[in-house]
Amino acid sequence: MPNDLPIRKIIHVDMDAFYASVEQMDNPELKGKPLAVGGSEKRGVVSAASYEARKFGVRSAMSGAQAKRNCPELIFVKPRFDRYHEISKKIRKIFLDYTDLVEPLSLDEAYLDVTENKIGNPSASLIAKEIRERIFTEVGLTASAGISINKFVAKIASDYHKPNGQKTVNPEDVLDFLEQLDVRKFYGVGKVTAEKMYQLGIFTGKDLKTKPEAYLEEHFGKSGGYYYDIVRGIHNSEVKPNRIRKSLAAERTFNENLSSEIFMSEKLDKIAQEVARRLQKSKVAGKTITLKIKYSDFTLQTRSKTLPYFLSDKDIILETAKDLLYQEKLSNSVRLLGISISNLNTENTQLKAKVIIEKSVSVQLKFEF
Repeated sequence: MPNDLPIRKIIHVDMDAFYASVEQMDNPELKGKPLAVGGSEKRGVVSAASYEARKFGVRSAMSGAQAKRNCPELIFVKPRFDRYHEISKKIRKIFLDYTDLVEPLSLDEAYLDVTENKIGNPSASLIAKEIRERIFTEVGLTASAGISINKFVAKIASDYHKPNGQKTVNPEDVLDFLEQLDVRKFYGVGKVTAEKMYQLGIFTGKDLKTKPEAYLEEHFGKSGGYYYDIVRGIHNSEVKPNRIRKSLAAERTFNENLSSEIFMSEKLDKIAQEVARRLQKSKVAGKTITLKIKYSDFTLQTRSKTLPYFLSDKDIILETAKDLLYQEKLSNSVRLLGISISNLNTENTQLKAKVIIEKSVSVQLKFEF
């Protein structure tokens, strides 16, 4: 195979049930018990679930009522995002002891490029093991890791031996590894896409690899080219330490469904205030305001408006959100409202470069992982 693309040593670190694990660490009485962060048995949505709760089918984004039905002994706790940010910063400092090429995806996961690292260790697998041991010793939590030649394969691998484990996919094993996977495991293939692939007789990576690029583009649009590449181990995205934020949002789930737009306007005031606070903290502004409405029957609606100037002022955000609220009649009572700001000024300052990546994968059998 051609050797004209660089092989990187990429680690994907993913904290194990992060929010729930922090709560169990801070409150020993919760250890070993089924725990849900966020929601309640009557309202709201689960933000995170402990592994004890996951055994009963409790998952993030599940309604609190459904979670309670799945697990009658489930304990609900309110999220403490300040605490999660505090712990995340400690973990980030550990990463930076090994490389400056750290790309956070969220508070609980990040990519690290350790091709060249600060400790001079040629083995990405040993570095990942050391990082996980330090997180446990210095922070008190467990993490899982995936190690491979690119971000795509490393992310899949990090889920392989959860919790508190790691998996390395060496360069010579990448293609076999991808061929054996169920397409549902492929990062970027959601539930709907996976079902469509099943209907087309595509169940594994090996099945996917038999389909020509034109066939995949015919059935999946622009994503078809992406699927064609990733099953061949082609994913040349670099680890980017300074990811450019594309949107910023805040939302609230209400204790009781709201049917009065007057009451909704009052709720929007607090949400707009939170959005403005986050914009100013991040030192960004945006042009597009989107109102998110989730009805009592869980149907979702969004309404957007793009202004001719960048804004971060709470009053303008609020007035625009109210305009969107009154734009058309609500179809049902409302359980959640949210406001997001996109089209940020950070995107205008991003350098735009066209990168042409040749469709081949580099395999060097002596490359130490």
